[in-house]
Amino acid sequence: MPLRHLTWLPTILAGIIATTISYAGPLVIVFQASAGLEQPLVASWVWAISIGSGVLGIVLSLRWKVPIVIAWSAPGSALLVTMLPQTDFATAIGAYIVANVAVFLVGISGAFDQLTRRLPPAITAAMLAGILFRFVIDMVGTLPEAPLTVVAMMGAFFAGRVVSPRYAVVAVLVVGVTLCALTGSLSGTIATPSLTLPVWTTPRFDLAAAANIAVPLAVVALTGQFLPGIAVLRTAGFEHPPARPLISASAITSVVLAPFGCHGLNLAALTAAICLGEEAHPEKEKRYVAGVAGGVTYLVFGAFASTVLALFALLPEFLIAALAGLALFPVVAGSLSAALKAEDGRDGALVTFAVSASGLTLFGLGAALWGLVFGIAVHLLQTFALHRRPPAPTAPRPSKDRTARQPG
Repeated sequence: MPLRHLTWLPTILAGIIATTISYAGPLVIVFQASAGLEQPLVASWVWAISIGSGVLGIVLSLRWKVPIVIAWSAPGSALLVTMLPQTDFATAIGAYIVANVAVFLVGISGAFDQLTRRLPPAITAAMLAGILFRFVIDMVGTLPEAPLTVVAMMGAFFAGRVVSPRYAVVAVLVVGVTLCALTGSLSGTIATPSLTLPVWTTPRFDLAAAANIAVPLAVVALTGQFLPGIAVLRTAGFEHPPARPLISASAITSVVLAPFGCHGLNLAALTAAICLGEEAHPEKEKRYVAGVAGGVTYLVFGAFASTVLALFALLPEFLIAALAGLALFPVVAGSLSAALKAEDGRDGALVTFAVSASGLTLFGLGAALWGLVFGIAVHLLQTFALHRRPPAPTAPRPSKDRTARQPG
């Protein structure tokens, strides 16, 4: 392979890693939510969210030449852990449709664009750093489980950041998988590849399900996924596309795929950051290839959903946690720098970071939203106090008495 083709390797790998992390983490929540469902329905659910994420990621990345990463709603999956066992699956499908129609209406109205434009850049950067910081903490937490492998991965990453930053994550992946194979941490057997067939469930609409499932599902999608997802794009320097087409396209695709189990698709916030930095590609206008690569990976994983689920069971959890933390490390560092650079607004940014990183859940709303609420409140309070502060007194200018007699 010519060397010039190798320059695309980190870009393509960034998309693959972002998709891989989406499966290794949030998919576990889907399994918890789907407890009690028949296996074909679970496989169809994974097929629907994978195919939808892949198609949207490819189409939107090519359309806007921006690395658009789509994923299923992780907070929505968490909500369904408690709600789905108490609801008939067909009724839940109807609630999915209602929720995504509501998301579509909010997106098409343009109100979301107005909100994101008015957010102070330091606040949004602090929110991004806060929601990603737990991945760095989780990476450090893997040290007791596999100290040799994790330290070697860290060494490969930080040395790579100096020698060749674009290939640092490549080195981490190679070192981690190699050491896991040598130490016997890869356990299990690879299943025979087989295509997954989606299963249609006719939706049933119910007012109680709309209130109990659809409303919170729409709220967490907008506040817990789209809001930080747009913030990630803006913090990385991508002012386009506007939120309207991203939200609308995600909602429409979610409605179409709902009968196959898709509970909601939205902008990825955490994993998208891997595709947006210089490590993916030094030229910003070429990073969209990472979004396309991630979309293609989604399509492959979705087509062989059952096989992929068995394959992911081979990878130890500490490997995924360490890989995610190291891949997101530069993003956290850059976001913290942007949030705390200017003295004006630093207090609000630090409050946003602390609350977003805390994992706080209050009234059913997540830490990212509350980080914005508290941070903006501090920002507005200090801005109001600054404008109300009386001007500093100035020293009186000495008067000139022209009638005074001059000496001599």
